[in-house]
Amino acid sequence: MNKTIKLITLIVGVALIAYGIFTVISPEASVSIGPLNAEVQDNNNAYITIGLGVVVLLVSLIAGKKA
Repeated sequence: MNKTIKLITLIVGVALIAYGIFTVISPEASVSIGPLNAEVQDNNNAYITIGLGVVVLLVSLIAGKKA
């Protein structure tokens, strides 16, 4: 695999993992009524993004070793 393509896939993989972790941590909506606080999260897309980032990193590392 070309070094440039390997570097781009590594960066994309790390970016996808970072974005996925950020969306897991940050709440989508929150409501505060007096002493009551409620936060709502839908993490399905975040887990898919993290998984895709891991797959991209693994493909980049495995393809780099075969060349």
